[in-house]
Amino acid sequence: MTHTAAVNADPAELAKFSDLAHRWWDPESEFRPLHQINPLRLEWINAISPVAGKTALDVGCGGGILADSMARKGAQVLGIDLSTKALRVAQLHALEAETKGATYREVSAEALAAESPGSFDVVTCMEMLEHVPDPASVVQACATLAKPGGWVFFSTINRSPWSFLMAIVGAEYVLNLLPRGTHEYSKMIRPSELATYCRQSGLELRQTKGMDYNPLSRIYAMVDSTAVNYLFATRKVG
Repeated sequence: MTHTAAVNADPAELAKFSDLAHRWWDPESEFRPLHQINPLRLEWINAISPVAGKTALDVGCGGGILADSMARKGAQVLGIDLSTKALRVAQLHALEAETKGATYREVSAEALAAESPGSFDVVTCMEMLEHVPDPASVVQACATLAKPGGWVFFSTINRSPWSFLMAIVGAEYVLNLLPRGTHEYSKMIRPSELATYCRQSGLELRQTKGMDYNPLSRIYAMVDSTAVNYLFATRKVG
């Protein structure tokens, strides 16, 4: 596709993840946290809206970790992203792993929403909103893409002193879980802000969860606190 100034993406963010694309499926790479949290978020999504036999869209799919796992659960999945390199990695992995039901496209959520509104039973947008200039626009696009009554799932990072300490200082500088500069504090989104975006887009918030990391056991767990990483399960009204 031809990228224009209207595309809701930060070129620096795209470049950052493109440079690491070849390491996406290495579970010991910079993407180790994504590999570790993927089973948790997949089971959470599947418990709320079983994906087998459903049409699913993964917005900001990157190298395809979540999209691939939803396809293996029996969904027909489209993963979209604006990183050409990451999409090539996702497509190659699908071929090598013989994953049926996973396809990928280089297109923005907004452009796909204009093209195919109301097309998906399940829409996921995980660890992506904090990397775009206009997260409210992505939320609106996700809502448009969902069928009436469809489920839309988000995960992102709270903007709070605790999240700055844990997600930036701790994860990027102390524990080296993520490359330095992965997250910008100013782009993080408070749960109240995301809830507002959802309401304005016709999405009803049904469940909120948090995700916690124990540096001693090196294990992630779903928790009730939304102080740092958190997830929303929303449903499209009518």
